[in-house]
Amino acid sequence: MSNIFVVDHPLIQHKLSILRNKETTVKEFRELVGEISALMFYEASRNLPTQDIDVETPLAIAHCKQLAGKKLAIVPILRAGLGMVDTIVSLLPSAKIGHIGLYRDPETHKPVEYFCKLPDDIGNRRVFVVDPMLATGGSAIAALDALKSHGCRHITMMNILGCPEGVAAVQAAHPDVDLYLACIDEKLNEHAYILPGLGDAGDRIFGTK
Repeated sequence: MSNIFVVDHPLIQHKLSILRNKETTVKEFRELVGEISALMFYEASRNLPTQDIDVETPLAIAHCKQLAGKKLAIVPILRAGLGMVDTIVSLLPSAKIGHIGLYRDPETHKPVEYFCKLPDDIGNRRVFVVDPMLATGGSAIAALDALKSHGCRHITMMNILGCPEGVAAVQAAHPDVDLYLACIDEKLNEHAYILPGLGDAGDRIFGTK
């Protein structure tokens, strides 16, 4: 799985331990999701292309690098993915934002799309899909299918937590997509929740049940 990356930086792992705690408040949980997302994006964006430029400093000419090539887009899977967007966009204010709304049918555990709004030029952008949890992989695959149907060919997916079942499913369906996670947990339970996991990320971000 050469395109599966676990970002095991000590800062991320420390924050993830607090994120998992059932006693962590909504405010703390929301802040931690944002902080972890920004730290993960630092690694996930490592291979963005750059170009050489000369910059005049107060003292001399500096030979520098700037981002080059395709523009960027951030696409959260609603609703939990919204918790990962703001801190990433703070690093890349020029990135456009799309939204894909999916929910998991409680009986079939299959994704159902209810909303999709993407930038008109999404097919010409490098796309980062964000969602805190990669469980069965169904929502991730559906989102990636939708993006590819709009012409996207350079896609990276970021999840805070995943499990072997979800990772394998995405890898099988979209082997060209790079996948970044903070941790791959043990397994899914009978209700298709990640164990040990952190509960329902959307509920914990937004304070709902």
